[in-house]
Amino acid sequence: MCRWLAYSGTPIRLEELLYKPRYSLIDQSMHSRFGVETTNGDGFGVGWYPVDGPGEPTLFRGVGPAWSDANLRELARSTMSPLFLAHIRASTGTPVQQTNCHPFRYEHWLWLHNGSIRDFHRLKRDLVLAVDPELYPFMAGSTDSEVMFYLALTYGLRDRPVAAVERMAGLVESVGRTHGVEQPLQMTVATTDGDKTWCFRYSSEGHSRSLYYSTAISALHQLYPENERLRRLSDETRLVVSEPLADLEGAWQPVPESSYGVIQKGDDELGRFEPAVP
Repeated sequence: MCRWLAYSGTPIRLEELLYKPRYSLIDQSMHSRFGVETTNGDGFGVGWYPVDGPGEPTLFRGVGPAWSDANLRELARSTMSPLFLAHIRASTGTPVQQTNCHPFRYEHWLWLHNGSIRDFHRLKRDLVLAVDPELYPFMAGSTDSEVMFYLALTYGLRDRPVAAVERMAGLVESVGRTHGVEQPLQMTVATTDGDKTWCFRYSSEGHSRSLYYSTAISALHQLYPENERLRRLSDETRLVVSEPLADLEGAWQPVPESSYGVIQKGDDELGRFEPAVP
């Protein structure tokens, strides 16, 4: 499987999360603690928005292991962003190529995924045929993750993100059952339009991959008043991760099974995720 993170809040350099924490994303690419595979070396990617506000995000993706990419290290050292997604990949069978590396981008939207569509080779044709014909030309890779993204776009991601992802999941499960695949979907997903970020944790078998969100920064300021790194972050700052980046007591909360979260200005949201057949 894969590991990922989604950051929103005070602008920071990418290296603050990709490299500096004890269990940084780069560290997880070599020896993940909570993943199905220990090593995630089948490519990587980062997508980030500019400091001066939403707009089309920039992508940097590579096919080699994240731990040995000198360009990623240089970029992370010099790039600041208030909102970015980062991903390290462990392929579930599709080729290791740049177009298969996350995040995926369409206009000002980004999408990344950990998990798989079981027996994707059997379900792929039916799923791809459900993608809006106007969106189909923008699909560049061969992964189940990208197909999920374009199905969500087809079902209204830009207007009603939660409902669109629920319809995508419902279609995958319906097509899976048609082909005799009883538990076809395993996913943790993050997607953003540059303003809000939506995160999802769901699997057909009810035993989803790990996912955590950071405790409110205001609470962490009280718990760790001497922590210089935390003092630099605003109360709006939030982080969602496949696995915690550090052993800081009280800093991480597990995302409940079959749920979604919305990171936004003001109060965040947490709700029940329920697939719906389109």
